[in-house]
Amino acid sequence: MREVFHQSLEDVQGRLVEIAELVTIAIDKATRAFSSSDVALAEEVIEADAVIDEKAVELDELAIEILARQQPVARDLRIVVSALRISASLERMGDIAEHIAQLTRMRFPERAIPKGLKSTFTKMGELDVAVARKLTELLRTEDPILAEEIRNDDDKLDDLHVSVFEKVLSDTWQGEASATVDATLASRYHERFADHAVSVAKKVVYLSTGDWTVETGTIDIVAP
Repeated sequence: MREVFHQSLEDVQGRLVEIAELVTIAIDKATRAFSSSDVALAEEVIEADAVIDEKAVELDELAIEILARQQPVARDLRIVVSALRISASLERMGDIAEHIAQLTRMRFPERAIPKGLKSTFTKMGELDVAVARKLTELLRTEDPILAEEIRNDDDKLDDLHVSVFEKVLSDTWQGEASATVDATLASRYHERFADHAVSVAKKVVYLSTGDWTVETGTIDIVAP
């Protein structure tokens, strides 16, 4: 019975990694579609989001079943409870990738990226993809160094997010109202994607250590 229980816990971790991999594919495709106005690629992201949602629901059902049947304690309990919270964040990250894809589809055949912001959004997209890949590896290995790297990448995205707002609010901005809305929404989506990744990273560190406040290098990872 104990062996079956531990197999279930391993299944939980494996499913988290699987969902994170799907989210990575989604954000990679979404940001590339957004950059190039590739509506076919955007449609792939939109259609695939249902798979991420389904996987998250299945994981939640497994976690709840483990809680009900096995009544885990200590680290085992942390694994199950953390999995429920992490799956919710991963599902939301998939939704954000879908939102970016929807912006691309909505503006097609025009470009969704307003003139003068292409390089900024290219950097934001690259950082989001890097964050997603690191998060997948973090879920697989529980390496706290990866959590620190995700936090650093999030800081870079925050700075880019601020730069977008400074651009659209400046006196030199000549974009139409629709361009201003697109820039604001897209920037917020990119920034929030990384925020959710940081939230997951904090939970993984807690899962590994049992402590919400853990210093890794020069960064304190603290519960929200």
